[in-house]
Amino acid sequence: MKSKRKITARLIHLKDDDRSFDRDFWQQAGAKARFEAAWQMVLDMLLIRGEDVNQFRLQRSVENIERLRR
Repeated sequence: MKSKRKITARLIHLKDDDRSFDRDFWQQAGAKARFEAAWQMVLDMLLIRGEDVNQFRLQRSVENIERLRR
């Protein structure tokens, strides 16, 4: 079952912004929503650069990881 969409807004003067609304909003949204928003920003950045988002993957700079013996 799909959850209902919740829209939240606040109108203030920029000089009065203490960022508490942002902190409360993202804290209520949860970790999954924060990750999805961050990932969407990565994809938007790639589109702005003109790169193919379907071919995008994480950089693979580590070749081998070994556990140290104690």
